[in-house]
Amino acid sequence: MNLQPPAFHLLAKPTGATCNLDCKYCFFLSKEMLYPGDRFRMSDEMLETYIRQLLEAYPRPEIIIAWQGGEPTLMGLDFFRRSIEYVEKYRKPGQQILHTMQTNGILLNDEWCAFFKQHKFLIGLSVDGPKEMHDAYRVNKGGAGSFDQAMRAWEVLRRHEVDFNILCTIHAANADHPLEVYRFFRDVLQTGFMQFIPIVERATEELLPLANLGWGDRPGADRPLYTQRGGLVTERSVGAEQFGRFLIAIFEEWVHRDVGKVFVQTFDVALGSWLGQHNLCIFSPTCGEALALEHNGDLYSCDHYVEPDYLLGNIRETPMGELVASEKQRKFGQDKLCSLPKYCRDCNVLFACYGECPRNRFIATPDGEPGLNYLCAGYKMFFNHIDPAMKIMANLLRQGRFADEIMRMYAAQGARQGTGETKVGRNDPCPCGSRKKYKHCHGGAAAAPGSPTIRMG
Repeated sequence: MNLQPPAFHLLAKPTGATCNLDCKYCFFLSKEMLYPGDRFRMSDEMLETYIRQLLEAYPRPEIIIAWQGGEPTLMGLDFFRRSIEYVEKYRKPGQQILHTMQTNGILLNDEWCAFFKQHKFLIGLSVDGPKEMHDAYRVNKGGAGSFDQAMRAWEVLRRHEVDFNILCTIHAANADHPLEVYRFFRDVLQTGFMQFIPIVERATEELLPLANLGWGDRPGADRPLYTQRGGLVTERSVGAEQFGRFLIAIFEEWVHRDVGKVFVQTFDVALGSWLGQHNLCIFSPTCGEALALEHNGDLYSCDHYVEPDYLLGNIRETPMGELVASEKQRKFGQDKLCSLPKYCRDCNVLFACYGECPRNRFIATPDGEPGLNYLCAGYKMFFNHIDPAMKIMANLLRQGRFADEIMRMYAAQGARQGTGETKVGRNDPCPCGSRKKYKHCHGGAAAAPGSPTIRMG
């Protein structure tokens, strides 16, 4: 069967779940249990197969080759040098390749960053805010914080002028400090691109005590495998309204002074929704176009569903294009829309949310219907709050103007009121490097049709 796949995004995990950190909230660490006794290293034969099939199967000329983990740098630099060689071997005329990697930065040095710069890699660096917040959960195998190592990675990336953005997970340790987190990234790390990813760790009542200890290996003790089950969350998880307040506080700072200078994925994608565009899987009506490839060639429906029930097959046995276009994967994507509760279908901000990611739909609606998103209250609060500003920016863009004009409008309004200030009612860098009008480059060329390039490292 020769099925044509849709445009899709693939996160390749050359080390599987293996990582040199032991972040307490990283559920993916437990995925090692899916492959007991494995070395968790992508073979050279699999690397070549992956690159060849991706370049053969992808239906558009712009192709993202995205590396994630675990921690992909554990493969060593020569592995990625070979990946470049295979790209050149199998690249078809007209294909344009963007290389991306999500990393914790522990192993980055001058040699790594010179390579990234040479081949125009877009790097996602995982940082959870200032030192105390970052070190709360982003720890090494000995339990010590990793902030200082992340800052060394930031320094070497900057020194080599590598394009990078910051991925920050939002959890119990930083969720109540939105402006401190945002200003640290903007003013101290001087990054113009950042993503905020809510930590929601599901657990059953029986699993919760173990889950609260973290997902890393505990020799001689029980270690749970994270799966999408249960209606409870760990003590590290962000609260729904807490997350909404976090986003609102940063949005207020951003919309008054940083539009067009700082790109926050959630705000960027939201503006797309107000323009009738859907640029990120979690806020799109359907999903299924953001898949995960394990180190051995196993292809899964989604990075968040690396579980036996969502295994599509192995690309050694079935071509990647057929697996992506399979009925099983199409159903996975359509189920997102089909399973929406009536409470969501009747919601005034449905167009901006679409029930967010199915992985978080494990609570009941007010009338008892299952399938409501755990973060619903926060997202509803946030999307309703930003509605006036989004309408202004969307109208500016429809007139062929720039969205950052909103800052002058708010400043003028504040001046008229004599206050000097005004109140109003998941971003990838844009590789073009031009001033961003928030038009056709929503999410940047580095954004997947279904998933952000950068998630968790």
